Amino acid sequence: MQKDLSNYRKSYEKSALDESSISDNPMEVFQKWFYEVEESQGVDEANAMTVSTVGLDGYPKNRVVLLKKYTHEGFIFYTNYNSEKGKAIANNPQVCLSFFWPNLERQIIIKGRAEKIAKNLSDGYFESRPDGSKLGAIVSEQSSVVASREVLESDLKKLEETYKNKEIKRPEHWGGYIVKPISMEFWQGRPNRLHDRIRFELQEDFNWKIDRLAP
Repeated sequence: MQKDLSNYRKSYEKSALDESSISDNPMEVFQKWFYEVEESQGVDEANAMTVSTVGLDGYPKNRVVLLKKYTHEGFIFYTNYNSEKGKAIANNPQVCLSFFWPNLERQIIIKGRAEKIAKNLSDGYFESRPDGSKLGAIVSEQSSVVASREVLESDLKKLEETYKNKEIKRPEHWGGYIVKPISMEFWQGRPNRLHDRIRFELQEDFNWKIDRLAP
């Protein structure tokens, strides 16, 4: 089986990125780009991002999760701490996040360190979730082998009965991570593959060094 994709072509012409006209704080640049992609309404989930970790087997692995909050400190998402990604982060907290917004011909690549957020913050987010999502977090032993879909659905029905008219509390193995960036690269597509790449790198004095990279 094969398919030749060498004739796929696209000219990137929607915008430009110039270091003289952007903030010297990458989180402010991220916020501006995020607002713009939201306003464009061309992406179903603007907060979808790829999280890359190095697994216990030594292989890198990417998966798409949803960004749930960003602050001046970093980027917050939630998961099962006992999952494959949770175990990978526990072993090596250095991770990479990436956003791709094709409608604006933009991507962002973020390198940073993942840390568990405070338990009360995870509690607060868990309480805001629909009951079905809460029970799903409890019933799923994420990344483990299951016999069938029917087993999961059967276990979920049992939980629904157990928690009927009861408060559903966050399990200890489920919660949030914050990724605190040390490097953020903003990529803007340009014609003739001469794309704009502006990289911010955190320095020892907590200021950001800005460089333009060759495409």
